[in-house]
Amino acid sequence: MKSRTGLTRREFMKLSAGAAAWISLGSFGYGCGGNGGGTLEWPIADQVFTTAQQQIMPVGLPPSTPKINPADVPLYAQYGYSAWQAGPGLGYVKRTELAPGYAGSPNAARLLSFFSLSDIHICDKESPAQANYVGWSAQYGPASAGMSSAYSPVILASTQVLDATIRTINVLHKRAPFDFGISLGDATNNAQYNELRWYIDVLDGRLVTPSSGAHDGADAIDYQRPFQAAGLDRTIPWYQVIGNHDQYFLGSFWENEKTLSARISSAVINFENSPIPSAAALQGTGCYMGVVDGTTPYGDIIKAGPEGRFPTPPTVAADPDRRSLASPGSATQGFMREFFTTTSKPVGHGFTQASLDNAFASYSFEPKAGVPIKVIALDDAVKGPNQPMYALGGLDQARLDWLTAELQKGQDEGKLMIIAAHIPINPQNSLTDTTSFSFFRSPGFTEAALLPVLHNYPNLILWIAGHRHVNVVTPQPAPAGKGPEYGFWEVETASLRDFPQQFRTFDIRRNSDNTVSILITNVDPAVAPQTPAAKSRGYAVGAARIFGATDAIRLDTGSMAYNAELVKQLTPEMQAKIANCGSAIG
Repeated sequence: MKSRTGLTRREFMKLSAGAAAWISLGSFGYGCGGNGGGTLEWPIADQVFTTAQQQIMPVGLPPSTPKINPADVPLYAQYGYSAWQAGPGLGYVKRTELAPGYAGSPNAARLLSFFSLSDIHICDKESPAQANYVGWSAQYGPASAGMSSAYSPVILASTQVLDATIRTINVLHKRAPFDFGISLGDATNNAQYNELRWYIDVLDGRLVTPSSGAHDGADAIDYQRPFQAAGLDRTIPWYQVIGNHDQYFLGSFWENEKTLSARISSAVINFENSPIPSAAALQGTGCYMGVVDGTTPYGDIIKAGPEGRFPTPPTVAADPDRRSLASPGSATQGFMREFFTTTSKPVGHGFTQASLDNAFASYSFEPKAGVPIKVIALDDAVKGPNQPMYALGGLDQARLDWLTAELQKGQDEGKLMIIAAHIPINPQNSLTDTTSFSFFRSPGFTEAALLPVLHNYPNLILWIAGHRHVNVVTPQPAPAGKGPEYGFWEVETASLRDFPQQFRTFDIRRNSDNTVSILITNVDPAVAPQTPAAKSRGYAVGAARIFGATDAIRLDTGSMAYNAELVKQLTPEMQAKIANCGSAIG
């Protein structure tokens, strides 16, 4: 009989025993080096910083640096691509575009404090159904800009990076308690059962075996070894939003017979090698996508390349725990169901039995008693077969009706509202390029149709999202003819997968004039030297320079963080309602 790790009971106990010897449970140590060895202490509390105190900065590369390719992982460090250092803290930009009457009133009380994670992309790197070869075979430079989503060496340690993040959150929570946390989607990379179980098990603080199939290297290679996750502090409730990678094949394709069978097969998936694969390319053949060789320190991609190179099709050890979370009847039920098997709170992490019964992955909750704030968790991924691309946003009539009902209810009840979704709505391209980026497509409702709906609710203060792997803040001002209180802020949280591998904290404060200020702060997970999480940070820095690199990016030494105080005007009714709300600011 196999456990949910995919191991037999005997195999699991053997690896678990090895893990117990390797992990220093008292200090949450990590094994170091490619071949094991001693343990490393987890950083003590005063080594945990937000970017307001200290930033992680890439070390600049001289123009003479040789250009290397994504697959040259041993050369990332040799040529300095993965080098980073601690830099000075980043200040807060005060943004008052949505409160033109604000005269600098100071913060008077804290209303709500929470953190957001996004785009963790827990990856089963030995699965025969990933798209590794698309990125592994890419060349240095701008032509490979989009291919890092198929492969980057960061896939080796996705569980360990999440664990480092949770440990960091726990330290921050002891300094100033969070009311809750929320994960904004793409918990998994390829909507696999084992990927989601690793994700939940890290948050629950279980023993995690981050390998699959034959578990090659699990007794010797650091990123393959079982480890004891710290688990989120039990006093922090956490909630989950669903993303496109949590319900579609590689986040971009509607499931079909080929994709469903590929995950649990022993055959390495074969499709056309295209930088922007279409549904037709996925159904085609021509190139094996390969798997990570877990016996190698740098996670070499093997069993990959044009099919003509292989006398017989390459295979791996099959694993039933790689099965898809999607089913012919629903792309969301399998994902939601797993959140009921958890030891942290709340059970379901926002999803309810009604969510399962109706295959409806949106819900709302009120995170703090006595504070009139409501969070609306919205599934805003496109739905149904025959969509042009499943990485886009979209709301059908049912979800739009539900959203407007939730917004109207919150408005009628006098609650400030936050929409938490995976995909942003009409964000600006970057912090400096204010032209808009459109995600929502027809069929369904586009931004042109949705934004006027959102601007009907002056108590909407925030739309928070992930998806783009960036830290961008976009003001969504009220349309002409409406007061400034009808605008809202949009805040994107970067990915834990790719550089800058950060999460965000939100501190909502009442000002003395009864406007609200939303303090947003990026945080770099604290990592112990030579651990898989620390190595992943270097790989993330290097990959950002190699994939799609230009001279400016190669030489860039910025942290990609953005800290700000976002001021929001409220209606007179809400100003009066919150006038006595909140706790002292420590």
